[in-house]
Amino acid sequence: MRIVIYSMLVLLIAIQYPLWLGKGGWFKVYEMEKQVELQEAKNSLLALRNAKLAGDVKDLKDGTRAIEERARAEHGLIKEGEFFVQILPAEKVTLIPSDDGLKSVKQ
Repeated sequence: MRIVIYSMLVLLIAIQYPLWLGKGGWFKVYEMEKQVELQEAKNSLLALRNAKLAGDVKDLKDGTRAIEERARAEHGLIKEGEFFVQILPAEKVTLIPSDDGLKSVKQ
């Protein structure tokens, strides 16, 4: 009787192995589902990026505002009759203690 019970137990374990640890087992399916979720998230980010680039291409083909904006930003071009004013940040002055008192140093 024990032989039958042990053989049934071994048979049950042998049947369960492919279900849990085999090529198409539950652990592999779970791992693949995680990979699919990560890839879907990457794809959605890339789809947003593609939509933005498609909008930029459409603007560059159809209108002149996008071209003008790029010329101003990338090449520093200005229109006729406009004045270019550049405001630089003030120099940073730090005070350093010295023998005579405080000494200012520009950075």
